[in-house]
Amino acid sequence: MCGIFGAVSFHRPFSDVEVSEFLDAVDMVHYRGPDNRDFFLSGDRKVFLGHRRLSIIDLSSEGNQPLI
Repeated sequence: MCGIFGAVSFHRPFSDVEVSEFLDAVDMVHYRGPDNRDFFLSGDRKVFLGHRRLSIIDLSSEGNQPLI
């Protein structure tokens, strides 16, 4: 199975330190998806989505996440 992590701020943008901690959180579940890691940070820096991918059926890079 893949691993996901997400965070939303309703008040202020995420700082660089917080984004770094979010990336660490995504890496903590590396065993859930060792084949790929990616993340999305919204332009206003209030939404973070991180993903670890485990490739089983679709081995192409077209299955990489998060899909935007």
